[in-house]
Amino acid sequence: MRTPFRTIWISDTHLGSSGAQAAELAYLLKHIDCQQLYLVGDIIDMWRLGQRWWWPEPHNTVVRRLLKLAARGTKVLYIPGNHDDAARQFAGLDFGGIQVALNAAHETADGRSLLICHGDQYDLIVQHSRVLSMIGAKTYDMLLSVNRAWNGARRIFGLPYHSLSQAIKLKVKSACTFVSRFEDALIAEAQRGGFDGVVCGHIHKAQVRRMSEIDYYNCGDWVESCTLLAEHLDGRMELIDGLEFNRRIRAAVADRAAAEEPDDWPEHAMPFPLPSPARGGLSLAGTA
Repeated sequence: MRTPFRTIWISDTHLGSSGAQAAELAYLLKHIDCQQLYLVGDIIDMWRLGQRWWWPEPHNTVVRRLLKLAARGTKVLYIPGNHDDAARQFAGLDFGGIQVALNAAHETADGRSLLICHGDQYDLIVQHSRVLSMIGAKTYDMLLSVNRAWNGARRIFGLPYHSLSQAIKLKVKSACTFVSRFEDALIAEAQRGGFDGVVCGHIHKAQVRRMSEIDYYNCGDWVESCTLLAEHLDGRMELIDGLEFNRRIRAAVADRAAAEEPDDWPEHAMPFPLPSPARGGLSLAGTA
């Protein structure tokens, strides 16, 4: 059971970090088909892997599913971000059907041109202070730990999920990253290039909006929001909640399994002998 799309964009999976929701991402990749898949940066968190190795099996599964999509004919393009910037030196190369590029241009089914980039090039904090950026990454990890405890307490009282880390992070970003006018810079770059829109990641804030006649799309992340950007076969763009998508797939799989389970077992398939009315007990047919 696979859902067809024309194009999928995924960013900020941060494989190699303890916050990556790799099992959910692997499940989603198993249940989609697409002509083209863009990996829009920070796919492998090389910063954290350089500090401490963390690579459980679900992270391997994500990589295998990506390679399997490429083997089935999906064009997979990997655009490294700041956390996997070491992969930028391989731009132009192909690894198992996955092509590496610094950025890309995409044409939608309805004829719109989109600039594809991770976005860290337009973040002045990342560009001018790698140390400060790495400190920010460690702080974010701490916030994620606090967030898990916070939401555990909320569940006890029946309260819905609330991203404490996202709220705090965005306030901090407003004093640093957003000072660099991240979104405005990306819109301006798309305008300079003659594009109709731009797709990015980096700031872990899934969003679709239109500014200055330019469509701005941010994929979000697979640490908290677990979102992806999808282009349908007619060119329509949609920001998809990955966890909700998986929930619906699991429900559909369960319904199909229930429908295929026979209500009445044929006698030869029964896991135990049926009572024999003629003998008032268990059927001993075929026995001495």
